This record gives sequence, structure tokens and C-alpha cells, in this order.
Amino acid sequence: MLNHPVQARYLLWSLLALFFLRVLGQIIVVLFSPRWLPPISQWYSGLLPYRLLLPIQIALLFVMGMVCRDVMRGEGFFAVPRSRLGQGLVWFSYIYFSSMVARYVIQMTLRPDQRWFGGTIPILFHCVLAAFLFVLGSYYVKRLSRRTNKLAD
Repeated sequence: MLNHPVQARYLLWSLLALFFLRVLGQIIVVLFSPRWLPPISQWYSGLLPYRLLLPIQIALLFVMGMVCRDVMRGEGFFAVPRSRLGQGLVWFSYIYFSSMVARYVIQMTLRPDQRWFGGTIPILFHCVLAAFLFVLGSYYVKRLSRRTNKLAD
């Protein structure tokens, strides 16, 4: 868990920036197909058509931005500490991250031609989202425990 709310603020913004770069990279590949970026087939698994995936990713960026803004200010809907939600987010992030590790192992087993990095962009950025949930959950739990300790003093 995180030791200080300031750590959470910077980590959340950093994870948001990474996810933004992923979405931006996809858009650049779709529009311009530069040789210096992997082809679009490497950017998403194909479970959702890109015309549906992009709006979902933009909505995620918007919500993540609101979370970052509230946590940075220390006030707002997403800055309110919620112990049960925080614990749930931390546990969900463990499951989410572990499932991406399993997905990577399965991908590399079933597609040895793609070893070590083929098809890993979606997996990597799902890990970024899992990390975002972990940091937010840790922030909720730590902030609530700090508030409880201050009240007890």
C-alpha cells in the first residue's frame, strides 16, 4: 500500500498519462499508419470493434481525469475516502492484474511466433488500469486510516 497521499496523486496522474499515450498512439496508427509504431492489430485484442473501443477508452480517460483532479485537490466526489470501496478496489486490482499475467502466459503459449512482445500492448495497458485501481484503492484506505488516527488523537 502507499504510504502517503502525495504518492497516490503523482502515481494516478502518471498512470493516466500512460493510458492517454496508449489511446493517442492508437489514434495516430489508425489515421496515419506510421512505421515507427506497431500496426493497429497490435494495439487491441479485437474483442470490440475499434469504433466501440475508442469511445470507451475516451470515457475512461475522462473518469480517470476526474479522479486525478479530485485526489489532487483533496476534495470532490472521488477524493472522499471509502474504506470498503478502497479495499474492494485493491482486491479487484490484484485479480485484474493477475488475470493479465495469465493472459500473457496463455498468449505466449498459444502464439510462440509473437514471443516476447507480440500482442502485449493491450495486456500492458490493462496492467496500467489495474495499477490505477490499486493506487486509488490504497489512497482511500490510507486516507481513511489517517483521518481515523487524527480523530483518535
